[in-house]
Amino acid sequence: MPRKPRFFLPNVPVHIVQRGASRDPVFFEDEDYKAYVFWMKEAAVKYNVAIHAFVLMTNHVHILLTAQSGAGVSQFMQHIGRRYVPFINHKYGRSGSIWEGRFKSSLVQSDRYFLAVMRYIELNPVRANMVDHPSLYRWSSFHHNSGVKPLSFITINPIYNALGRNTAERIKNYIRLFEQHLDTRALSAILSAWQTGTPLGDSYFKEKVEAQLKQRVGQDYRGRPSKRGQIP
Repeated sequence: MPRKPRFFLPNVPVHIVQRGASRDPVFFEDEDYKAYVFWMKEAAVKYNVAIHAFVLMTNHVHILLTAQSGAGVSQFMQHIGRRYVPFINHKYGRSGSIWEGRFKSSLVQSDRYFLAVMRYIELNPVRANMVDHPSLYRWSSFHHNSGVKPLSFITINPIYNALGRNTAERIKNYIRLFEQHLDTRALSAILSAWQTGTPLGDSYFKEKVEAQLKQRVGQDYRGRPSKRGQIP
């Protein structure tokens, strides 16, 4: 069966998820995380991609980004993969792809879901019971977005900027968003969107995306819910 095509639009945020084959680890030690971050930064510059949020988990990654061109998203991920996979295979004496097929993704409606996706991504280590708070996890954008440690390759989105009149106020209000976990409906919507490639947003956003692409995108998710303990 031919692979289902994926479509992206210039300057529309995209939530990307890529998992290790059979949910196996893709990061084993600090050097691996650092290598991925290096090539992620390199790819962002080369393909005019703005990274807004990310988390590198043991066996998968989440990235929220905006590309200036429709092709930029795939080029960005290909650039990382063509460097990171050989790096891991050479280092650990492996062969073949380390990923579970192609990355998954969904377009994100900025004004409605952008901040929710940021929280979804940066709360991943908390949902996985690895840490009690996102500030305690090293390999994510939370340190930048919460004002703890600036990361040169993170680009602030206008939705984030609207959280306050100045940097201090924005950071304070962003941290407040993490005082409560995402509700079940938001989690379900975000999860279903990236699993099926369906635009994440209201009906108007989905219709607008499909009108620009001139075809239907994604599908209704009918799969079984994730097993307990398997954190997406």
